[in-house]
Amino acid sequence: GGDTTDPDNPYRVTRIVALDCEMVGGGKDGSRDLLARVSVVNAHGQILLNCLVLPTEPVTDYRTRITGLRAHDFTRGIPFTEAQKRVSDLLTGRTIIGHDLKHDFKVLLLNFPRHLVRDTAKYRPLRQDPSKKPSLQQLAQRFLVREIQLDTHDSVEDARAALDVYKRVAQEWEQRIRRRR
Repeated sequence: GGDTTDPDNPYRVTRIVALDCEMVGGGKDGSRDLLARVSVVNAHGQILLNCLVLPTEPVTDYRTRITGLRAHDFTRGIPFTEAQKRVSDLLTGRTIIGHDLKHDFKVLLLNFPRHLVRDTAKYRPLRQDPSKKPSLQQLAQRFLVREIQLDTHDSVEDARAALDVYKRVAQEWEQRIRRRR
């Protein structure tokens, strides 16, 4: 099935969780982001949520080259409101790791307190070029010596990669946050 949530997972809830979403396109030119898949992993990289989400409007671009998704994949998705609630339940009150999370939060129609968000695209010490946000692929290659997104994007793999990049610099990152408070 398209839903791999395991409520009996003994590692289910950790203080830290990582999120990644895949989007398809809506609107005339396919440029409006629509949630297609959402994945949340815990601090050990174990899947808490990984499901396809039924688009809330007609899809005009499946972005298959990036997402690997096609129309027939969505016969097994869950409704947007259910996905949104599950994500909210899993993330609320926890430290949220991810890459360029503003897009994920926007497509989920959810907001979280800034002090709980650790965005690997925004953390300046991870940047080689201070003026440019690094891609997750670049960060995974540089900090993890891991190849990701070789063909299509996998939201579980991407959530785990962001989590592992965070773990490499977590001590310093958290110290910086504590000093700012």
